[in-house]
This record gives sequence, structure tokens and C-alpha cells, in this order.
Amino acid sequence: MARILVIEDEEIIRRSLRRLLERQRHQVSDTASVEEAESQWNLDGFDLIIADLRLPGRPGTDVLQRAPDVPSIIMTSYASVRSAVEAMKQGAVDYVAKPFDNDELLLTVERALKENRLERQNAALRADIERSYPVAGIVGRCGPMQEVFDRIGKVAPTDTTVLILGESGTGKELVARALHANSRRADAPLIAVNCAAIPESLIEAELFGHEKGAFTGAVGVRQGLVEAANGGTLFLDEIGELPPAAQARLLRVLQEGEIRRVGSAASRQVDVRLVAATHRDLARLSESGEFREDLYFRINVMEIRLPPLRERGEDVVDLARFLLERGCKRLNQPPMRFSNDALDAIRTYSWPGNVRELENAIERAVILSDSTVLTPDLLGMSDRPSAGRHTGGTPDLSLEDYFCQYVREHEDVLTETELARRLGISRKALWEKRQRLGIPRARRRQS
Repeated sequence: MARILVIEDEEIIRRSLRRLLERQRHQVSDTASVEEAESQWNLDGFDLIIADLRLPGRPGTDVLQRAPDVPSIIMTSYASVRSAVEAMKQGAVDYVAKPFDNDELLLTVERALKENRLERQNAALRADIERSYPVAGIVGRCGPMQEVFDRIGKVAPTDTTVLILGESGTGKELVARALHANSRRADAPLIAVNCAAIPESLIEAELFGHEKGAFTGAVGVRQGLVEAANGGTLFLDEIGELPPAAQARLLRVLQEGEIRRVGSAASRQVDVRLVAATHRDLARLSESGEFREDLYFRINVMEIRLPPLRERGEDVVDLARFLLERGCKRLNQPPMRFSNDALDAIRTYSWPGNVRELENAIERAVILSDSTVLTPDLLGMSDRPSAGRHTGGTPDLSLEDYFCQYVREHEDVLTETELARRLGISRKALWEKRQRLGIPRARRRQS
């Protein structure tokens, strides 16, 4: 049942409309003019207003300004395209031509009410999400995550360069997207680039573009990704992987606001906001000469550090439930839940691959499950060693110790691809960790 106001100066039509709507169990008020309506009721208290276009005194379209949040349908005897278009331009949700068909009018009314209900529900849902999760798509109630939300809120409206730090899989790109969405550049493009995924020989051309004939295979002029982000945000993930020549070009973008395509002598002006991310220690890399110190100082203006999942306490359970609900919807599966054993396993596992590993485990479990209850076996937790219960404290094993132990225990029975997947990291990241920690690849056992 909805509360509907009818404004119509012809009494026969007004009474007919009232009876028709009351038979649909709506609560109907009626009057002959906009002035009378305003003197008798608060127009914002109605769910829908139906007003004739031609009324004594002010026209029916005046209610669109008087009650802008209430959906309004305009009736007119002058069923011209012009009058309908003008009414819609002023904010009417629909119009009907007199004499109207009763069934058609009721369909128009129900459609307007339904759309308004959906808008209110969506607004309430957005408000609820914003209260629970201040940054869209990022779940977290622990202290470190609240600091992340606070920093995003403070720096997003500015054009300040931001450096996001965190282990692989902690959600650095989500933070970058939140910074862009809450900035004055939100309507401009966000160009995301994974620097580790582009071959070193191509990265300059990819980022800064090239002229025809600049190198073998450059058969035409190409705009680079930095130029494509002009007016918006450029997100460089794994910026620590940029080779020295590309670092020098990026420094020029930040200092002078200009780029030079590969093979070109002319510079082009660009206006981009840089958001960079890395899991590496850029300060140490700059000290060793592997990363330009002047570029490091340029990008490290505002730092946002994402905590690993093992340090986020009960956030891991909130996040698991959030990912499960989202995964069920995306995979067109019925709502599911975790068993108590599964929740305990989720809490006690150290998640070296962080959120990405958790999401992969849940997605796989949703696909494989024959019931609505997910168990540790479905999550692949039965063969994953526990690293102690984490409630914000220190685990029994450090992350590097756990990585070494897990790799050595499983590498003779798992392929590199499967090993990387179980750890929630890429094969390239697995190779890098092996090199850094001195874990050579073991020879596979012959069957």
C-alpha cells in the first residue's frame, strides 16, 4: 500500500482516479490545485504524486520542484511529444494521456512505485555498506584497517602521489581504486598497470607510447598507458620492478608533467595522479642503487601500509563470509555457510597469499561443494599446516619460515603452477621468493 496524492481540477476524473487506486489498496488523497495541496499536506510525505499538467493557478509540473524526492506522474489532455518530453526533463518519472486506459494507468503507477522502492532500498544498502565498510569492496574492522580507511579518506580528495605497501594479495589495487573513486578525477580514467607482468624490453613503449619505426615491430604510432590516463589516475602496481630507463621517464612525468614517446623528440603534456604499489622494500632498493632514490622520494609522499591477513584478527572471518556471499552470487550458487571446523581452520591458518589465497580457496570450495556447508576439506585446509591462532599477535612461524617449510614439504609432489596457486601467489612471485630465500627447485620424483 502506498500513499498517493492526486491533483486534478476536473472532479469526475479526480473521483474516478481515487476509486481506481483505492481498489488497489492504496491510500489516496485528492485536491484540485497545487496551492490547495500545499496548504493541506506536506508533499514530501507521499509515495507518489499524480498531477494534471493544466491546473488553475500553477501548472502540475510545479510539484516536481516542490517535492523533488517524490516520484510524480504528469497527466495531460494534450498528448503531444513536446509536453511529455518537457515534463520528463523537469523530473517527472512518467506521463499519461487523457483519456487514459485504467489498466495502463495502473501499470504506470506500479512501475513508478516499484522503481522508487528499489531506489530507496539501494540507498539504504549503500548507507549500510558505507557504515560497515567505509571503502567499497574493502572489509576490515581491526585497528590497522581503520587506519587505512582514515588515510584513504584524507588523501583521496587531493592530487597527492600515494605509495601503497603490502604483501602480495593484500588488496593494494582495491585501495588504488578507492582512492580514484573518491577523488575529483573519479569521472576520468583509472589506468592500472602491473609492471611485473610486462617484459622489460616492452615496458617503456607500453607506458609512454612509441612512434612508427621506433623499434622493430613498431609499425605505427601508439599512445602509451600514461597518456591514456591523462586527466585521471595512473596505478602502477609492483613499481619496484620498473627498469632504470622507465624509472627515469616516470620521474620526468612527476617533475615536469610531460612524456616523450619512444622514438620521438617532442614532449607531450599530461595531467595524471600517480598511485604506486609494491611488496618490496623500496628504501632498501634505493640504497643499493636498484631503484632511483630521487624517484623513491617523489612517490613516497603519502604512504598507506596494508597489513597482512595473519595480523588482522577476526577480520579474516568477516572477510571469508563476505567473499563467500559474493562468490555464491557470482557463481550462481545457493547461499552457503562455513562449518565450525572450517571457521577454526580459517582463523588458525596464516594465509601467506593473503586475501587472494583466501578468495581462491573459497571460490574453489563453492564450485566443488555438493551441500550448502563448506568444510575444511573443501577449502583445501586439511593439508595446510596451522601457524597458530592469530588474534593480532605473532604466529608460531614467521611468514618466511612458513614459506620455506611449505615449499620444501610439497615441491616434490606439486608442479610449480599448483604450488604457486596453493600459496596464493603468481609463479613469478614464487620464483622471486625462491631466489631471495635460497630455495633451489628440487628434482621431481620419477614415478
